Amino acid sequence: MGRFFGSTESVRTWRWFMSLVKSCSNMRQFKAIHAIFITNGLHHNTYAISKLISFVSLSSSCSLSYASLLFHQTQNPNSFIYNTLIRAHSNTSQPHLSLHYFHLMLNDDNTFVVPDHHTFPFVLIACSNLNSISEGKQIHSWVFKNGLVSSDGHLQTSLLRFYLECSGLIDAQNVFDEIPQRDVVQWNVLINGYLRCGRDSQALNVFRDMLLSGLEPDEFCVATGLKACSHSGALQQGIWIHDYIQKKDGFTEDVFVGTALVDMYAKCGCIDKAIEVFEKMPKRNAFSWAAMIGGFAVHGFAKEAISCLDRMVKEDGIKPDGVVFLGVLMACTHAGFEEEGWFLLENMPAKYGIVPKHEHYGCMVDLLCRAGRLDEALKLIQRMPMKPLASVWGSLLSACRTHINVELAELAVEELLKLENDSGAEEDGAYVQLSNIYLRARMCDDARRIRKMIGDRGIKKTPGCSVVEVNGVVNEFVAGDTTHPLQLEIHSILDLLSLHISNDPL
Repeated sequence: MGRFFGSTESVRTWRWFMSLVKSCSNMRQFKAIHAIFITNGLHHNTYAISKLISFVSLSSSCSLSYASLLFHQTQNPNSFIYNTLIRAHSNTSQPHLSLHYFHLMLNDDNTFVVPDHHTFPFVLIACSNLNSISEGKQIHSWVFKNGLVSSDGHLQTSLLRFYLECSGLIDAQNVFDEIPQRDVVQWNVLINGYLRCGRDSQALNVFRDMLLSGLEPDEFCVATGLKACSHSGALQQGIWIHDYIQKKDGFTEDVFVGTALVDMYAKCGCIDKAIEVFEKMPKRNAFSWAAMIGGFAVHGFAKEAISCLDRMVKEDGIKPDGVVFLGVLMACTHAGFEEEGWFLLENMPAKYGIVPKHEHYGCMVDLLCRAGRLDEALKLIQRMPMKPLASVWGSLLSACRTHINVELAELAVEELLKLENDSGAEEDGAYVQLSNIYLRARMCDDARRIRKMIGDRGIKKTPGCSVVEVNGVVNEFVAGDTTHPLQLEIHSILDLLSLHISNDPL
């Protein structure tokens, strides 16, 4: 380290320099400290510069561009410096710079500068943020050829996350299948990947496979498994997981597991059980209250949901946030509490310090539409402080079908098509809805015109989907699908039921 490590006093001086770096809080202070380093001959010291780069790269108060200047003034950057810059840029708005430093590292003439297990996870994060599948696959090939994948669990998890983010479930499942010793984090990543892709039943199957493998799940994995149950309506599986965690130490006290249980029971139709779990939770956070309020909402218990706003402050000292208010407004929507909904929306800023977002206005629009107050709903849409999205126009269009309001329906469709043209979304739902409204209004010529337009443009309506749990097995049905293995048996039972209903004198 040059002249600074020749004596005890020099070591103390060096430590003083390092304490200065750690204590600075802005770029002005940091530049002054950098100047001290230069005047004392440390600007050519690789270790000293690595510490400076590490601080300026990973501190929220400093600048990555300044870190790049430091790097280019370094005569012999080491692996630590490269890894620091790769990590710092991987999750920024410029992840391509992470790959830039990675390629510089590969081309460095220094034989001691080589990528290691600290390098690749952040390079893969950069590839994910860039959606660079080809680059990520090249890195996968590189680490595989160099024998790094089979022994590095962190790298295996990074590869799994990369494929889930960019390539899809098939490649991610292939990576997972090739991991010799899977840990609980990797199982959890895969389960979450299936959930994000809407494959709830498969996510539950993966969780079941993990238990069958003999691996003990942690609290995060249990919460994810319960989430899979709530998404797929697998109540019996959720009850089994609940029984399982009651036999294990620590799980029942975990706030995230408790919240997941409340959410699962509420979404699977057992609101009383959800309340029981919620009231017994030793600790609750804002997510716990949001889950309970959401449960009250879907079950139509608006008064109970509204009372939670006061309870969460008095009992747990937790201030309601935007998610909690969204749940309460949804409860008002399901129960038809129009005045209460208006009161909450108008008092969010003044009483709770929360500025209503688009989703809060959307709930209120839906509430007014369900009550048949379409003109008021339109006025609210027109005075929203942000651009109305498809959800609010869709609520208005659905209400127009119920109340046969052709004029507003045509306006809603016009606005929906403007949004869909901007986003490239499907326009099938808007046209089908408008056609049905014309039919209900006995405007058959207009309905035929819309149907012809749908046929000419080749627009196909997205098929409906339903999920049902039978004997602990989750079955998924898609409209028009003929691939279910028990298709013949199901149709024969439905035919018998239909015959019985038609012959029933009641």
